[in-house]
Amino acid sequence: MNFNINRNELLPALQALSGIVDRRQTLPILSNLLFDIKPESFTITATDMEVELVVEVSAKLDQSTRLTLPAKKILDICRLSPDGAELEFNIKENKTLIKSGKSRFTLATLPAQEFPLVDVVDETVDFSVDQKKLTELLANTEFAMAQQDVRYYLNGLLLEISGDKLVAVATDGHRLAFDETKINASLSNVKQIIVPRKAVTELVKLLHSAKSEVNVSVSKNHIQITTGSLSFTSKLIDGKFPDYKKVVPEPSSTATLADREALKNSLERVSILSNEKYRGVRIAFGKDALSLTAHNPEKEEADEELAVEYQGEEMEIGFNVEYLKDALKTIKTKKVILSVLNPNSSCLILPEKESCCQYVVMPMKL
Repeated sequence: MNFNINRNELLPALQALSGIVDRRQTLPILSNLLFDIKPESFTITATDMEVELVVEVSAKLDQSTRLTLPAKKILDICRLSPDGAELEFNIKENKTLIKSGKSRFTLATLPAQEFPLVDVVDETVDFSVDQKKLTELLANTEFAMAQQDVRYYLNGLLLEISGDKLVAVATDGHRLAFDETKINASLSNVKQIIVPRKAVTELVKLLHSAKSEVNVSVSKNHIQITTGSLSFTSKLIDGKFPDYKKVVPEPSSTATLADREALKNSLERVSILSNEKYRGVRIAFGKDALSLTAHNPEKEEADEELAVEYQGEEMEIGFNVEYLKDALKTIKTKKVILSVLNPNSSCLILPEKESCCQYVVMPMKL
């Protein structure tokens, strides 16, 4: 069978799907995309068996067929075709001929019936949330997720649904990021799920800061997020997340108020001479001043002093400079609050203005 589609209608869908495709190719079919064409709809699906994304294409075709095409190759063909080019697909058994102007591409296909699809059959908890708020929630916390930790439940993001609130928490055991937002629901029970790292990072790329509703369905083993032309489904991590409430310290009555950009820049400069492996920086809290010090095995040292608002006791604490910088990059307010209770305490970092964001960085010995 044959069908035509404009390159500009197909390209956005292929670009959105490219991050889901399994590049390790554990199964050949996973490097392909499933094209499901019907007179009433045209969808393309990508999966790696853990995460699935279905994108609806705006083009309407008056025929029905299902086929799979190599994801990277069809994306490159579409991307490198001229703007507005018409692509003609000619499907014959296990080959598909694609014509565009004077270009010809013959791609091998795999049987559509072999393409694995996620089947969410469990009872679900459903709610909706503003797309912009969900995007910010994930972006404000994702950086603190662990990477390939043996504690597999840390290699993801905790989502806690309670009443009309959605809480997101990420930790790698050395730092923690917390944020919450309102949802359009009123759930009587608290439900906690752990969303895998890949699913979170892809969602941050896929979701936009648009003022539209996102529909979320949570089952025992899956989370499904639907918005506009996208339907995103991910398996959940089966595990118990640590009690994050025990990690977040009480705010200090003598917290430090600092200019966020100035503090971030000072940490950037001092970190040049920090130990490349441990990335430690020593912070000395004094009256209306912070002293930042870093050194390395070559006996090189960097010192910097920063004016702040602080009237508490003098103390010195060591921190991983990268963890501090990550939190400061995420906060958007002009000033930040650094709350430390004692020399052995973790640092609670908060935006100056009222916000649900909270960042905790554990101390380190230097």
